[in-house]
Amino acid sequence: MNQLNLFVELTRLKKPIGYMLLFWPCSWGLTIAYDFSSDLNVYFFYLLLFFLGSVLMRSAGCIVNDILDRKFDKKVLRTKDRPIASGKISVKLALLYSGILCLIAFLVLINFNLFTIVIALASMPLAFTYPLMKRFTYWPQLFLGITFNYGLLLGWTSINEEISLIPMIFYLGAIFWTLGYDTVYGFQDIEDDEIIGVKSTSIKFKQNPKIFLFICYLIFTLLFVITGIKLNYNNYFFIGAMTVFFHLFFIQISNFNKKNKGKCLKIFKSNNFLGLIILICILIGKLN
Repeated sequence: MNQLNLFVELTRLKKPIGYMLLFWPCSWGLTIAYDFSSDLNVYFFYLLLFFLGSVLMRSAGCIVNDILDRKFDKKVLRTKDRPIASGKISVKLALLYSGILCLIAFLVLINFNLFTIVIALASMPLAFTYPLMKRFTYWPQLFLGITFNYGLLLGWTSINEEISLIPMIFYLGAIFWTLGYDTVYGFQDIEDDEIIGVKSTSIKFKQNPKIFLFICYLIFTLLFVITGIKLNYNNYFFIGAMTVFFHLFFIQISNFNKKNKGKCLKIFKSNNFLGLIILICILIGKLN
């Protein structure tokens, strides 16, 4: 039971926000591509596969992140008790866990078409090198956005077996969404990060974070709306998009306080609910 508890702690399974933020873009890409006049069983089956893949790959990613960051984690109050940083789990055992999770994720992946399998495997180097980015650039959140929203393209290709302009527009917007919410998240550790010398957009824009968040969320909202226009969605979609706008600008940005770590975490977690709102907007936008 002790090893099981350590495994759960290592993979953050009790913190669903991580894998849900990975899952929502997958669901968006699948939903904008899917023809709902066909068999709905396929849609829900693919949705389940993407959910399982998100949980598995996020868990494996957490392990790799903790292995690479174990020396940094020891110096940060919020992370010093993580299983690898504290020595409760060895690096060898952690690598074994990560390998098993990736193998199971691959078994999930092979249920999709060949094109989706190939482009999903092509993203793996980026997914597992992301933790290193904060050592070299103030933009690790950008790399996170590219990685975390990649599932949007996979959702699209699982149906269409090709990449077109529409999912690329939505994908670009989603990257700015992640760039915003992970900047908010980064303010929890900004003091420790500056001391140990790692970089982030939270540090780069610490003087005027709300301006940066405004730009990121504005780009996301505009590209989300453009996606709806390109797909000829009905007026209900655009009414829903106003809800997304309200959440981003009047709940997240207006309530943001860079000195209040608890509020930063709360705002960050609210993006899980926002992901659901966006999915609902897409679904109602497709109604005839």
